[in-house]
Amino acid sequence: MKRLFFNKALRILLSTNAMILLAVAMLGPIYALFVERVGGSLLDASFAGALFALTAAITTFVSGKYVDKVKENELIVVAGYLIMAAAFFSYLLVGSVIELFLVQIVIGFGEAIYSPAFDAVYSKHLDGRKSGKQWGAWESMNYLTAAIGAAIGGFIVTWFGFEAVFMVMAGLCFTSALYIYKLPREVL
Repeated sequence: MKRLFFNKALRILLSTNAMILLAVAMLGPIYALFVERVGGSLLDASFAGALFALTAAITTFVSGKYVDKVKENELIVVAGYLIMAAAFFSYLLVGSVIELFLVQIVIGFGEAIYSPAFDAVYSKHLDGRKSGKQWGAWESMNYLTAAIGAAIGGFIVTWFGFEAVFMVMAGLCFTSALYIYKLPREVL
């Protein structure tokens, strides 16, 4: 049977990135509840989001320039995933709004480190005649993981608490990083 329009490298990239996106989505809809739990307000949740986005914007620009000079972009993806794993794990230690802001900055940094490198590696493995379908698969996976992650995150927090969801989020990121790191370099 034909394997749709995915070569092995794209299947690996889609699978590992799906775990990262799933982790991010687990907290999204219930984030304001966590902010409130550490003593923050709705405005604090907004500032935390702004700090994440500002950090990601600045770092993505710099990271994108650096990616073009590096031979093994896969290792940059691994580094970004590990930074995000550490940041998600750090949520377990957050006890104030200031600490929350710092974690959001680290998450923005991690995401900005891996995103341009991921895009470069993904683009390298595209089939020019099917690139629309192949990018469409990533976009679709992005929305699908958002839907699944939102539901799973709410379930985990409801039944087991925020601590459990943070450990799952960190575990997903760490697993993705380790998998890519252990791959033979010629695969990606």
